[in-house]
Amino acid sequence: MRRDLKPGPGREAALVACLHLRPLPGSPRWEGDLDAVVERALAEARLYAGAGVDGMILENTHDVPYENRGPGPATVAAMARAAAEVRRVYSGPLGIQVLAGANRAALEIAVAADLDFIRAEGFVYGHVADEGWIDADAPALLRRRAELDANHVEVWADVKKKHASHAVTADLSLRETAEGAVFFDVDGIVITGSATGRATSLDDVRAVRDLPVRTVVGSGVDTENARALAKAADVLIVGSSLKTGGDWRGEVERERVEALLRTLDD
Repeated sequence: MRRDLKPGPGREAALVACLHLRPLPGSPRWEGDLDAVVERALAEARLYAGAGVDGMILENTHDVPYENRGPGPATVAAMARAAAEVRRVYSGPLGIQVLAGANRAALEIAVAADLDFIRAEGFVYGHVADEGWIDADAPALLRRRAELDANHVEVWADVKKKHASHAVTADLSLRETAEGAVFFDVDGIVITGSATGRATSLDDVRAVRDLPVRTVVGSGVDTENARALAKAADVLIVGSSLKTGGDWRGEVERERVEALLRTLDD
């Protein structure tokens, strides 16, 4: 079942809040207590839901350094458990990203846990990321989605993504890269700044706004730029600015969540 992600009353763009899972099994920072990881995710999900966000996305953000095309089975299984537990308490639109570039794993979890979308890296056009060279995987990913009878699970793809070099595709503009993703049947285009928490250029968002898929802002949204970005995008994915000190490693603060929502609702 596809849950319709749409902006809340008075908002111009939907707000999707990040559930940054604590380190998972297999990560160098894993602390040995998966129950604690899940409970924290559930507490954050309840806070976000109570504040009135429009959707959420789970990410294994604390599993640095990320493995190219994704972690091992233990980490994937832990993410599946966390996703299922969050789905149990939250009935709204819910997505997942498995770092780094583990789009197939994200899709499999989405099907198992009844999620609505995945965020994909390396969907079209190869590039060099922190983790090394990442090949495009759209053909295999969408064929697997069809095999699973899961075309209701949307794929939102980063283009010219953060934490990466795009010298090999320097002859392609961001717009042309996004058009390539649309040609390969993506459901959403994610535009970011240069790194986690770094602001996304409004001009970059405007450059893809008229494409026939969701326009998603994927980094650096805060109370200073949210209204302008919301006028140009369909979805704002927000994580860092909702945490203590605006740092993705911090704790979610209700006051920050409510302040951002007030900005979008004004």
